[in-house]
Amino acid sequence: MTNALWQPSAERIAQANVTAFARRVAAQHGVAVDDYAALWRWSVDHKERFWRELWDAAGVLGTPGARVLENGDRMPGATWFPDARLNFARNLLERRRADDTVDALVFWGEDRVKRRVSHADLHASAARVAAALTAHGIVAGDRVAAYVPNLPETIMTMLGAAARGAIFSSCSPDFGVQGVVDRFGQIEPRILVTVDGYYYNGKVVRILDKVAEIARRVPSIEKVVVVPYLEHGGEGKADLTAVRGALDWSTWLAPFLPGPIDYVELPFDHPLYILYSSGTTGVPKCIVHGAGGTLVQHLKEHLLHGDVKPGDRVFYFTTCGWMMWNWLVSALAAQATLLLYDGSPFADRGRVLWEYADAEKMTHFGTSAKYIDAQKKIGLVPRKDFDLSTVRTILSTGSPLAPESFDYIYQCVKADVQLASIAGGTDIVSCFALGVPTRAVYRGELQCRGLAMDVDVFDEAGHSLVQAQGELVCKSPFPSMPVRFWNDPDGSTYRAAYFERYPNVWCHGDWVELTAHDGVIISGRSDATLNPGGVRIGTAEIYRQVEQLPEVVESLVIGQDWPPGEVGDVRVVLFVKLQDGLALDDALIERIRQHIRANTTPRHVPARVVQVDDIPRTKSGKIVELAVRNVVHGRDVRNVEALANPEALEQYRDRIELKS
Repeated sequence: MTNALWQPSAERIAQANVTAFARRVAAQHGVAVDDYAALWRWSVDHKERFWRELWDAAGVLGTPGARVLENGDRMPGATWFPDARLNFARNLLERRRADDTVDALVFWGEDRVKRRVSHADLHASAARVAAALTAHGIVAGDRVAAYVPNLPETIMTMLGAAARGAIFSSCSPDFGVQGVVDRFGQIEPRILVTVDGYYYNGKVVRILDKVAEIARRVPSIEKVVVVPYLEHGGEGKADLTAVRGALDWSTWLAPFLPGPIDYVELPFDHPLYILYSSGTTGVPKCIVHGAGGTLVQHLKEHLLHGDVKPGDRVFYFTTCGWMMWNWLVSALAAQATLLLYDGSPFADRGRVLWEYADAEKMTHFGTSAKYIDAQKKIGLVPRKDFDLSTVRTILSTGSPLAPESFDYIYQCVKADVQLASIAGGTDIVSCFALGVPTRAVYRGELQCRGLAMDVDVFDEAGHSLVQAQGELVCKSPFPSMPVRFWNDPDGSTYRAAYFERYPNVWCHGDWVELTAHDGVIISGRSDATLNPGGVRIGTAEIYRQVEQLPEVVESLVIGQDWPPGEVGDVRVVLFVKLQDGLALDDALIERIRQHIRANTTPRHVPARVVQVDDIPRTKSGKIVELAVRNVVHGRDVRNVEALANPEALEQYRDRIELKS
């Protein structure tokens, strides 16, 4: 294949988990699956066989039952493994429960706290959490919530809750009170686990005043358990008296000794997690994910796509308000060590995560596309200063990874590495398109569609497209579809979210293209696509060009209805955040326009270019084009608590540049 940025060696292909799985499929089912394309095709055409084979190959702990799929022609309505019984936590804890010589978790705080937790210690702590929850009367189906950084105790809490069949839900501690109440207030947790504060960008951030208000406003909370994170960092013991029902972590667990865990074996679709939509257009939707579907989907992605092997050291930069935390934690089921980080990824002049990779012999380095772009902007060359010899795979998600960022990874980070841009979302707590270690990496492309994910690209009429942009869809059921939405008894909100556009087909809301290499290019969210002159344009096509200019730190683009007040055409408006000290002038505007025109089409060229000091984004770092579009058009943004920097929206309101 020509123009590949990376080709796996024959040795890597031979040793890959997916190669062994393909051999297993060929032997068990008498089919030729000699390459990834053939294996993907078989997995889609024979999804029941695939998922049953995956259960056995991954060694899922539980009873699969006789049936794999019921009502497989319905979306929604299909039921996976209807006779199965399993426990999610058991699958993450029991394989290495007695191993006190190998790290299960390594934690680096931004600058003060570092910890190690062995597999045996993790099992012991989860056992104590499960016992404490049981003593409080927590039973299967009760909710346990966490308002926490990415700490070991967060994982211990989740595992203890899942062991007893409780439903776990988390928010990161940078959420404001209203954002937490909007989420936890809907699901009514009985237990809240939190911290006294956290560290970010060299600052100590205390949150117990927010915790007290949350406990007051969510009356279902009966007990608040506080992990003394700041105390461990030398900030002194926090006063918990103002927080209703509060006690510290060690006091909560003190009556309970480590020992065997009394796992509750539950149906495949028993709820495990409640995740939340971004909430930028209203109160967040509460998306319920089942234990079995989450487990088998994540095992597939870690083992076959990520090539995670026992003893690998897997890192993803994430908060506990992003589904990548849930995804990362499942790597315990693949017998990996999880490398956790909390704090600013730009600490130590942007070097901290590379230091972590070097010091802890990281095998899988996961981050956001924006982080990679920012590293490129500051000119960091990690391969010069850090030993990254153990890193086999770099993963990126959160937004489309620009082709120039692919170049940056291979030129400045590591030449021999699998760069896996991955895409899916909170809706499926997993991926539709991602990487695989046996295929080449092409500039700007996700390597493949996920195994057993019947992904296609549709035009407006529901016809399949190849090498043309359209809607990302999935044409048949998969195990990690949401079990339901919370407080949606007739399923109408769930159906409206994914199935109204194309009947019996999941429409994900991404604007994508299938490539000649059978890869995927994502151009942005389809609800944020621009439509000047009736031609649909993905916003990523413009970001890719404008952010190549050294003056531009980042940008945001929308379509403004024009003329105003009429239902007609739109014009492209580009907002730019410039390097410190720079001001937007006519010369720079013309350079931006000419660069976009030369590398795209005249329709991509913005009618207006406007300077701003900040780009509004969600807590997980995604820019919010729709919220900005609402502000520009004088409409309310109904839930600014979903934003990390809601104050930034005011810079977009009533701009004189957009009046003519």
